[in-house]
Amino acid sequence: IAQWDDAIDQLAIAFDGEPLFLPTTKDAQWTSAASALTITRSGRANEILVEAANEFKITAKVVPIGKEESKIHNYGITDDDYIAHLDLSFRFYSLSSAVNGVLGQTYADNYKRRAKMGVKMLVLGGDREFLSSGLFATDCAAAQFKSTGRIMMEE
Repeated sequence: IAQWDDAIDQLAIAFDGEPLFLPTTKDAQWTSAASALTITRSGRANEILVEAANEFKITAKVVPIGKEESKIHNYGITDDDYIAHLDLSFRFYSLSSAVNGVLGQTYADNYKRRAKMGVKMLVLGGDREFLSSGLFATDCAAAQFKSTGRIMMEE
């Protein structure tokens, strides 16, 4: 994108691989025929609310990456070349206490912030929870699934 404009919608929406057209007017809504999932426009370009009744609500907003973020993460953005990311906000209505990982730790009822603030990249947890014997290993303390010993790859 050569010039970022908050009024121009840059959000592409799809469900089950099929593109959806959702007007950028306030409260424009799409509902899945197969589930209780709804996608609603907030009234602003680049922002939607995705909700599954009694399960979760996610607000997603396309935002440009600023010069400071570009500098920190070494994106190399110039004045005539913008990139954007999704700013996400989650609310879960019936989250299990057995969740783990970034979302599980952050949204669990018993969450306690243990991350060291002020560092460039926050890490939640440590060796005790997440140390494993290899990239595809499921032997860390937080693992909830066990490997069959085979890795399946799609071609």
